Amino acid sequence: MSAHPRNVPLVEASGIVKRYGPTVALRDGRLTVLPGESHALVGRNGAGKSTLVTVLTGLQAPDAGTVRFDGEPAPPLTDRDAWRRKVACVYQKPTVVPDLTVAENLFINRQPTGRGGFISWRRLRTEAARVLDTWDVRVDPEARTADLKVEDRQMVEIARALSFGARFIVLDEPTAQLDNREIERLFTRMRALQDSGVTFLFISHHLQEVYEVCQTVTVLRDARWITSAPVAELPRAALVEAMAGEVIARQADAEDAVARAGVPADAPVMLDVKGLTGESYADIDLTVRRGEVVGLAGSSASGKIHLAESFAGLHTPTAGSARLGGERLPFGDVTAALRAGVGCVPRDRHVQGLVNGMTVGDNATMSVLDRLGRHGFVGTDARRRFADDLIERLDIHADGPDQPVSDLSGGNAQKVVMARALASDPRLLVLINPTAGVDVKSKESLLARVDHAREDGTAVLVVSDELDDLRRCDRVLVLFHGRIVAEHAVGFDEHDLIASIEGVDRTNPVRGAGNRATSHNAPSGEPQGDHHG
Repeated sequence: MSAHPRNVPLVEASGIVKRYGPTVALRDGRLTVLPGESHALVGRNGAGKSTLVTVLTGLQAPDAGTVRFDGEPAPPLTDRDAWRRKVACVYQKPTVVPDLTVAENLFINRQPTGRGGFISWRRLRTEAARVLDTWDVRVDPEARTADLKVEDRQMVEIARALSFGARFIVLDEPTAQLDNREIERLFTRMRALQDSGVTFLFISHHLQEVYEVCQTVTVLRDARWITSAPVAELPRAALVEAMAGEVIARQADAEDAVARAGVPADAPVMLDVKGLTGESYADIDLTVRRGEVVGLAGSSASGKIHLAESFAGLHTPTAGSARLGGERLPFGDVTAALRAGVGCVPRDRHVQGLVNGMTVGDNATMSVLDRLGRHGFVGTDARRRFADDLIERLDIHADGPDQPVSDLSGGNAQKVVMARALASDPRLLVLINPTAGVDVKSKESLLARVDHAREDGTAVLVVSDELDDLRRCDRVLVLFHGRIVAEHAVGFDEHDLIASIEGVDRTNPVRGAGNRATSHNAPSGEPQGDHHG
């Protein structure tokens, strides 16, 4: 880790206050980041993290308080070039232009020119290659950015920021769309960049990652600073308590109850899948019984998300069949899948889950409009009552059904997506990364809805990289290169599960899977990952 000669903080924010009308988004924001460290910023959704980041990156001026870089006052907001030389933020949602090449994205709006003031494409490619090489980003400068894997796209954004001269990089939920192997690669790159003098502010809801990659952590709660401490001196339980303002006990009792109760052996099969084959999975046999929660685990290239999305009508398999409640499940038609009894929480609430220009009520009820009126006319009172009920059931913190969904925190926005999936009383609930990018308490609230769905007799399919999500399952199926290679019962050993996901487990094949547990042959045409550019 690089040392600073005067031990002056690289970034220091103190007494930050930010109001939006009557709402106080931040009442006492504080942050001190030393050069060359990875500093975690954590807190539940609505704690003030995003507001502090907008101040630290010069997008908003604080109503009170100061920001200093290397002991000097922050530049004026109007001097965008000066801010770019100080700090950059790599957001969960990419800011690169997908249809441009890597080189074009690196030098957008500052392309090198030649004679007559025209862009010199040769110099552009050369300078892009130099920037990528300087920061050891192994990406083709001429590759279309949309074709990159998520982790490579993030590294391009980091390289672009570093090329301006910034040495302070804010990473906002950088692992939300990465699998375990990709996360470890990102952390390895972060450590290498730290050794080169780069400083990170790391924002994540995954507390284990804070302990893996950060040296210091700052906690915000209720729009104010709570504590800053070396990570090594702050036990996980104390960190959670600082974030929540109360002790959130582990959900061991609930998990033990699931383990004790199990699913009756004579519970009817709700989802019956035989020989299903698609673009990124092959020969899938699985069943989900009434009131059973089955997990799907695997790396991003395993095909697990593509498989789950097929049940929700997003893709059409090339072979095999699936029956829901004894009736053939329609493929390739989201509306038909909804009518057949499938509710889905998609993998990306920003792109697939929410219509940002609409209200909470509109988003929550759009899957059941036919129930709320006749002949295409929707009763306003009926929709409001239905939306109010969903808001209460899901514990959505909103001013009411008329509040724009874009105003909600990440956790409450995800609850709206869950509310819509449950509104139709589905027979099969497909949950894809249901707790990605949400705070500790919202995660527990969302997982409690899984337990309620189980109690209501719904068949639930959970696709996740989160061990906390998978622990709620009655059993977990592991996909490797598009094939089911292992099955883990409730109470699984997490090391065994991770070994299966990484393709090194040979001791726990699925009964009847034959040689599939040792086969690494992927289905033809398998994409590089589940995350499409």
